[in-house]
Amino acid sequence: MSKLSTYQAKRDFTQTAEPSGATAVAPAPQLRFVIQKHAATRLHYDLRLELDGVFKSWAVTRGPSLDPHDKRLAVETEDHPLDYGDFEGTIPKGQYGGGTVQLWDRGTWAPQGMTAEQGLASGDLKFTLEGGRLHGSWVLVRIKGWSGKRVNWLLIKHRDAHAQEGDADALLAEDRSIASGRAMAEIASGTGRPPVPFMVAGAATAVAENAVWDSSAGLAPTLRTERKRSPAKPKLPHATMPEFIEPQLCHLVERPPAGEGWLHEIKFDGYRAQIRIEGGRAVVRTRNGLDWTDRFGAIARACAGLPDGIIDGEIVALDREGAPDFAALQAALSDGDTDQLVLFAFDLLHASGVDLRPLKLTERKARLQAFLGNKASALVRYVDHFDTGGDAVLLSACKLSLEGIVSKQAQAPYRSGRSETWTKAKCRGGHELVIGAWTDTGGQFRSLMAGVNRGDHFIYVGRVGTGFGRDVVARLLPKLKAMAAPKSPFTGPGAPRPAANIHWVRPELVAEVQFAGWTGAGQVRQASFKGLRDDKPASEIVAETPAPAAQTPIAAPAPHQAVTKTGPSVVMGVPISHPDKAMWPQAGEDGRPVTKLDLARYYEAVGPWLLRHLKGRPCSIIRAPDGFAGPSFFQRHAMPGSSNLLELVTVSGDRKPYLEIDRVEGLAAVAQTAALELHPWNCDPFHPDIPGRLVFDLDPGPDVAFTTVIEAAREVRDRLAALGLIGFCKTTGGKGLHVVTPLARSAGANPSWAEAKAFAQGVCKAMADAAPDRYVINMAKKLRTGRIFLDYLRNDRLATAVAPLSPRARPGATVSMPVTWAQVKAGLDAQCYTLRTVPGLLAKTKAWADYCESERPLADAIKRLS
Repeated sequence: MSKLSTYQAKRDFTQTAEPSGATAVAPAPQLRFVIQKHAATRLHYDLRLELDGVFKSWAVTRGPSLDPHDKRLAVETEDHPLDYGDFEGTIPKGQYGGGTVQLWDRGTWAPQGMTAEQGLASGDLKFTLEGGRLHGSWVLVRIKGWSGKRVNWLLIKHRDAHAQEGDADALLAEDRSIASGRAMAEIASGTGRPPVPFMVAGAATAVAENAVWDSSAGLAPTLRTERKRSPAKPKLPHATMPEFIEPQLCHLVERPPAGEGWLHEIKFDGYRAQIRIEGGRAVVRTRNGLDWTDRFGAIARACAGLPDGIIDGEIVALDREGAPDFAALQAALSDGDTDQLVLFAFDLLHASGVDLRPLKLTERKARLQAFLGNKASALVRYVDHFDTGGDAVLLSACKLSLEGIVSKQAQAPYRSGRSETWTKAKCRGGHELVIGAWTDTGGQFRSLMAGVNRGDHFIYVGRVGTGFGRDVVARLLPKLKAMAAPKSPFTGPGAPRPAANIHWVRPELVAEVQFAGWTGAGQVRQASFKGLRDDKPASEIVAETPAPAAQTPIAAPAPHQAVTKTGPSVVMGVPISHPDKAMWPQAGEDGRPVTKLDLARYYEAVGPWLLRHLKGRPCSIIRAPDGFAGPSFFQRHAMPGSSNLLELVTVSGDRKPYLEIDRVEGLAAVAQTAALELHPWNCDPFHPDIPGRLVFDLDPGPDVAFTTVIEAAREVRDRLAALGLIGFCKTTGGKGLHVVTPLARSAGANPSWAEAKAFAQGVCKAMADAAPDRYVINMAKKLRTGRIFLDYLRNDRLATAVAPLSPRARPGATVSMPVTWAQVKAGLDAQCYTLRTVPGLLAKTKAWADYCESERPLADAIKRLS
């Protein structure tokens, strides 16, 4: 029987435009996926994964969620033909699945940990997605014991850089086709352009480019490119050129995205502009669609000779060194002297009667370069890009005193509005602020008082006290006086009180400000005025804070560590000083010392696994510069000169920053400091005030057999299971065991640390009360003789526990090793897990494989315990 027999039997292809499966689809280097938004009897999202010549399909009833806490029902449906991946339209009523179908997302996918066939057979299919909207690691888990006609699964997002906790359905508000840009209503009415093909011949393919930074080229870096023969261009339908296209905007992040598939461009400090050329006339519009052709006359004239089309770019004033100067741009506009301004063109949205927005960015940029051709000039310049090393590009930009870089997904279409496919990372703090008042001293201008919009309030964020030369004040003061207001425009908490030297103004003037950062109270620090912005209305100015590293793919090491330094004593780009210094005289039975270099290489080998339990959690380290037997110290806070591969995080109640290891290269950085042990907090990642796991430390007295500790661990597991929690076990690298239970964070109120600690104490007390001859919960050593100390004190906000796979500063270079419960039995030898043996064992073990899927709410367990 054909794999498509069920699919074909359910459809009348004389009535529906759905593909029958007769069209051959050429294989691709990577497996493909599509997600189709389907308004049938009920709105749902059809997930389709390419496998063995068909699409394996699931109907996800509520759509995919980026929140790892959400488990979305996915009903397995019949296999679909591969050419169904290009279907977008309306299935007639009365036909199977009648309703509107939109291509909501598409891209490539890959199974994780095992083959796709094995994952499907086992009911636990782990995979990664690289699409226009969905990215990162996911899992489909088959629901056991289901007796209905259909097989039900759960679609769950794994915790990674692409997960977003809290607002689970925010992404589903996007009602634009990934293939045509059409909303569901447009598809239903049959209007708008058809989708760009993805599965069948003619789909757009990327232009391969290899960009290298040339510092001598300044702002127009040279691309040293080996051009490959471009494949046939897709035939796009003719479309009327619009008067204006809402621009795509960037999402602010702390660091550039990492990995393949991103292009990095210089961020220009100027005015966003859209140039529409038609019939030999060019119109220049601002990001809000205002016609500023007269103000940028020289650029309009320079573009007038280009073919018909729409260019997206930035208009910039350059200083003598060729760097953008926003103050000079503002002065040029104020004086009407704009003939020397430059348009840096970075995208082509329309050309020769064709809407190019559905194409991949690489294709649009290739067409832009051809579009400009020999018409590019001193006033109109093409923006080149770099396709690797976002951190290196940012560092180079910062060294050149530029504002930062913009990173864009190479395969993504152009989407109006703010999008995750375009990000910006800045070298220095900068923001647009709205002026609410100005101050003087003795009649002389002194400073600006600025704010941002937050909900219904205009919130005061501080003073701007520098950047005011005589010429600047001469231009600025008349505009301020023209905006005079009788009372303060600031509302909400922290609004300044009236004073004799404060002059209120209507909150309509937007200032570009550079500053050193934000205070804990939300005020700008060391703010300096750069100029007024006429291209942005005050109503759009809100507080813009960068997405933390948790929500941004972590980039490769900075170039001074990863690019310029190589050699036998360099690990993950980090030079290891004194690599032969012995940290442990021997490990296990081989008798050889474990050196500092060995430690760094161990961290490299186990890093991806270990990072799952470190990322987003402040981490204390035990450092022993002369080896475990020498002097050591417990470092809780960051110290001066900490590597830039480590995050410095502040938590409420403590002014000193803590260390956080959010990238594998950071492990090499702590190895360089001789960090022999890693002790992270047990909080929910990136939420230090919320318990993320409980740790029960079973610490035996000196005369207690290890078999007794094993029995105690299994008892803790069973007691947790009775309370609805799932326990995992690991060795401590010493004589004890840890039982760890992962906790699920709820969208509402979560138990406090005090409640978590009280719960852990309650479990341990119940064990001690039931068997006082075996267990004790008092930490006094004199009470531990012949008994096991049940240490619940690890479950406090500032408390730590040794990380899984962390080495221990103990004889033999032992490691805290995760183990399966099948291993937790008589004969378990905790001393066999060392820096020498663990990397090889880790590749074979299934211990803790379902850790993330085993998170359970603590609140429910507290109710059961009470």
